[in-house]
Amino acid sequence: MAIPAFTIARALRAGETVFAGWCSLPYPIVAETLGREGFAAVTLEGQHGLWDVSALLTGVAAVRQAGAAPVVRVPVGDFALVSRVLDFGAEGIIAPMINTAADARAFAASAKYPPVGERSWGPHRVTALAGLPDQSVYLREANEHVITLAMIETRIALKNLDAILDTPGIDGLFLGPSDLSIALSEGKSLDPVSKEVERELDRMVAAAQKAGKIAGAYCHTADRAMGLSKRGVRFLAVTSDLAMLRAGIGAAMKVLKG
Repeated sequence: MAIPAFTIARALRAGETVFAGWCSLPYPIVAETLGREGFAAVTLEGQHGLWDVSALLTGVAAVRQAGAAPVVRVPVGDFALVSRVLDFGAEGIIAPMINTAADARAFAASAKYPPVGERSWGPHRVTALAGLPDQSVYLREANEHVITLAMIETRIALKNLDAILDTPGIDGLFLGPSDLSIALSEGKSLDPVSKEVERELDRMVAAAQKAGKIAGAYCHTADRAMGLSKRGVRFLAVTSDLAMLRAGIGAAMKVLKG
């Protein structure tokens, strides 16, 4: 690979495990700090987090400045934003609510250049950040350097696992444990580590491995991330900036209040 500034695809394709910080607060310095403190990748949360397009532009650059790989979770069905944040310099995209092969094709089309997809040309910011004066290098290699993870969060998606994985341009699956738990319980409970979610997680990992693709998941704690890494999950989003901030404040207040 001729683009050394891109790291996440190389690591995942080599079979390595990647731990990613999860950043919902729309401040580039927060995203940068997650990278500087050791996360190999940082996911900017564009679905339920507070990031707008302007903040994503600077946030992606801040993560790169920290030496980490920027990943963006886009809102449901916002495939136009997929190509924009890739132009900004993102190395990976997590797309929520990919339920069918048609959803997967639409996602891949926005993330990959022909002949795999239909991504439009305009990577001026990403090639500048990657130090690529010859943009033809990016055109030639971007499809291999950009990771697309389809979120599995519904019963319909579970029925279509193989079809989603077989879609050209889809690099892997990403478990959304909270939404899946709601779907599996028909709205009766929120339990991201329920027996039903655990069963489907193992099925997802097996399907991804059979297809030669990546299994990913959101993990609410570092312990959960370590546990899933031993079960074959290789891209693990670990807790969140807000959760870590609250935990730090809680620990300090416990001391201050005696």
